Amino acid sequence: MAVLRLLLLRVVCCQAYRSAGREARSERTLAIIKPDGLFGNHMDAVKKIILESGFRILKEKIIQLDEESAASFYAEHSARSFFPSLVQYMTSGPVLVMVLGKDDAVSSWRTLIGPTDASKAKITHPQSIRAMCGTDAEKNCVHGSDSPQSAQREISFFFHSMPSAGVQAIEHDEL
Repeated sequence: MAVLRLLLLRVVCCQAYRSAGREARSERTLAIIKPDGLFGNHMDAVKKIILESGFRILKEKIIQLDEESAASFYAEHSARSFFPSLVQYMTSGPVLVMVLGKDDAVSSWRTLIGPTDASKAKITHPQSIRAMCGTDAEKNCVHGSDSPQSAQREISFFFHSMPSAGVQAIEHDEL
């Protein structure tokens, strides 16, 4: 009987240790469903794919970006020729911003959304989110952080340090 208790205790301890290890590997990443995703009524389908892929949606909000906040968020692309168009596009309608959690969340989300150019994704990654609801390199339906460092910065941008003047939360009447 003592051996059985010792064995059971050992199994419980090992499971707790493995669980703690999994939590340590857990990451957070930022996901955005862009205006074309919301206008095209893809929000529910994308959220379903997220949850079925083992992600947890830790935080979410629908916001309307202004030009200053969109330009600030995409500042790393400011020297690129597509930057003005990107800012105009990202301010063309509301976006759904989410914090996703999962082991290896950044790379898992990037794999799930597929290549940046949705027209290429339709050929090379037909099961990806961008293939499902995007149209081209700009209107590609979703955004995903490209590294754990970017994820931390981007999550903070939308959920901690962003001034309220640049982002307008859209309230929902539940009635």
